Amino acid sequence: MEEVIGILDPQEIALAEKCLETALDKGAQKVRITLNKSLMDLFGTLNGELDKVSHCLDRSMGVSLFADGRFGSFSTNRLAEEDLELFLDRSLATVRMLAEDSFRDLPDPGRTAKDAVTGKELDLVDGSYARLTSGERLRIAMDAAIFKAHEGEDLISEEGEYSDSIADTLILDSNGTRCRHTETSFEYGVETTIRDSSGNRYSGFWWDASTRLRDLDSGICGETALSRARAQVGPRIIPGGEYNMVVDSEKASRLVTPLLNALNAYSLQQKNSFLLDTLGKEVFPQFLTIMDRPREAGRSGSRLFDSEGVATQETPIIENGVVKEYFVNTYMSRKMGIAPTVEDAGRPVVLPCISGGGPVQGILDRKGIMGLVGDGILVTDFNGGNSNPATGDFSFGIEGFLFKDGAIVHPVREMLITGNLKDLWNNLIAAGNDSRRCMSKLIPTLAFSNVSFSS
Repeated sequence: MEEVIGILDPQEIALAEKCLETALDKGAQKVRITLNKSLMDLFGTLNGELDKVSHCLDRSMGVSLFADGRFGSFSTNRLAEEDLELFLDRSLATVRMLAEDSFRDLPDPGRTAKDAVTGKELDLVDGSYARLTSGERLRIAMDAAIFKAHEGEDLISEEGEYSDSIADTLILDSNGTRCRHTETSFEYGVETTIRDSSGNRYSGFWWDASTRLRDLDSGICGETALSRARAQVGPRIIPGGEYNMVVDSEKASRLVTPLLNALNAYSLQQKNSFLLDTLGKEVFPQFLTIMDRPREAGRSGSRLFDSEGVATQETPIIENGVVKEYFVNTYMSRKMGIAPTVEDAGRPVVLPCISGGGPVQGILDRKGIMGLVGDGILVTDFNGGNSNPATGDFSFGIEGFLFKDGAIVHPVREMLITGNLKDLWNNLIAAGNDSRRCMSKLIPTLAFSNVSFSS
């Protein structure tokens, strides 16, 4: 594979190594260095014409210092040896003014990643990135635009953005940890706005992303966004009550994220989690399994280590309804007296289940899930709202469609769903196998029963 521009060069890495050594020489007992560098190019279009161009190079060094029983974390983008001397002097002086915290420490070296040497072990770097020119980036953005093909119709605006980037991270610590992650990303997103015969406006959005340019499907985004906008025309008010709810895979992660947050040790330690004291207990339906699969080669979001350098692994988060994993970093492990894991989920995957765990045959997408459910409300967007992390109670605004016999009847807007997350997940009917490959949380279309809707 040819060398890719925009990643860490040997001089920058040598400077990070020097920074670690210097911090130890100045009196820190332990040190962690996190070196980040990213390069991003963006071409935006408006109504089929070039609207903006952006080129952004970002580089920073994070330094975590453990000195005299105290801890502090600092960051700088002035990566010159003469600047780092003063930076470290000031950082250490600040640390020594802080209160002691005996729970702060680096992770056990036996837990850190040993297989992330070059940064490219997960096959997330596309060699074609180095060959891309500004002209080719412009062509991709312009080719994806659909405004001129639909002039004179209901389409009144189209805003599109093509971007590509490369990011490189290196973690070093004084216990000998050394791990690196490099990843390219190619993305196109577009929002279309239409006007109906009464002058009402509706917008639709669609996007795609991939670690490889050849896998980016930018060509379908404009038409998909346009069809999603047109589908919203003519919303009706329906009475509140309990309905079956199907949540589109594009938005289903909104209902999974609060579960993951509730399993984080920070929330647990502060007693700000509705899943407190649930480890090893059956809290959810027996057919629900959520796995963490962070090490799949070539998949966006995969990673071999977390921000401490701790090695990731495939592991169940929830298995057959039983909570199997808390997310516990080194600090919270020592503070709570429990075993450390990783700091958060890398690539959570909801495994498919149908009607209490029946086998999945073929592709079960949104249409298939709606067919299984029969009647209900399809949620295609969440508009604000919140959930209480301590109780699990939630209230979310939604947009979507009423459906009957598995077929959409008409759009609905300005409705609320309310309830409790434990109850919601215990009313899970089905999960598909249509999670989008471009998302880091691989959550398929989900279906729940007895969800309270109000208008």
